[in-house]
Amino acid sequence: MQTQAAVLWEYGGDWQTEELELDDPRAGEVLVRLTASGLCHSDEHVRVGDLPMEGLPTIGGHEGAGVVEQVGPDVTSVHEGDHVVLSFIPACGRCWCCAGGHQNLCDEGAELTVGLQRDGSSRHHVRGEDARLMCLLGTFAPYTVVRETSVVKIREDVPLDKAALVGCGVTTGWGTAVYGARVSAGDTVAVLGIGGVGANAVQGARIAGASQILAIDPSEFNRAQAKTFGATHTFASAAEAREALPDLTLGRMADAALVTVGVASGSIIGEALSLVGKLGTVALTSLAPVSDDQVTMPMFELAAYQKRVVGCLFGDANPRYDIPRLLELYLRGELLLDELVTRTYAFSDINQGYEDMRTHRNIRGMIRFD
Repeated sequence: MQTQAAVLWEYGGDWQTEELELDDPRAGEVLVRLTASGLCHSDEHVRVGDLPMEGLPTIGGHEGAGVVEQVGPDVTSVHEGDHVVLSFIPACGRCWCCAGGHQNLCDEGAELTVGLQRDGSSRHHVRGEDARLMCLLGTFAPYTVVRETSVVKIREDVPLDKAALVGCGVTTGWGTAVYGARVSAGDTVAVLGIGGVGANAVQGARIAGASQILAIDPSEFNRAQAKTFGATHTFASAAEAREALPDLTLGRMADAALVTVGVASGSIIGEALSLVGKLGTVALTSLAPVSDDQVTMPMFELAAYQKRVVGCLFGDANPRYDIPRLLELYLRGELLLDELVTRTYAFSDINQGYEDMRTHRNIRGMIRFD
């Protein structure tokens, strides 16, 4: 098949629209015609080299949904015509973590930056070269071939352009609140960073029953958007929120702080810990550059007040369970998806979408394919 794709040839460069030669799916693989792809910050991590792939060229995109066009041999969970969401982390269902209820830590996830099919080859070819896929998906293309383990069947009455968001950002943010920090009714929650993930961390806290949700972001646009998703208070910095919290909580401080900034740094853990009180939890889902291994935090306070810091990949969610579940919440009007897409872009305008993200002109940009 001849189609197109947005390809990265060098770190720090732009996404380049290229002609793509796409092979048929082999055993255990699925060809999907995509309806839409979200513009997630993780692809920006790849573009700038903070999250390097094992090789270039790489086709970007990992937040997509569409319709199954063709299945390879041995595929049993989906059939031609099925509506599907592509999960940014595959779930094989057989490895130790999947069997233990932690599909977000599936062993196949170790291959996300390898970007090849299970047999070590590629179905995607650009300028005569094999191309790797961001998160084994490559949703910056109208068609892609992916592993069956990355495909989650959904109801046909869910709009596919909205369902695409649940492949990464929605599930990550919502799960960071509900599973990572275990937010419960009456809690006070601080969310640091209101982008595509942070807005959904606010939603997760709201749906879990938090009574106060503090949205912290230097962007006035992002703070205003946070109120749409359930924030009760907004602040431009952690320092401002820390000053207000004693009065808001009768001195107890926040029960949880969710770190959902675009790029994590070592200092932000300490900032988040300063917002929570005794037995408080800091849940970190933001990515830092892979070379960043320095963290600054008050260790005495961590032990003396029994605070917790937890890592949270994909919101600690189980994609085959939580993706359909979240779409049910959307159909019931409890989870907001339409409002997340603040700007839509043509396929040729991917770079503009990321520029808008960097300058705080969108919460989640989206490309739609004709």
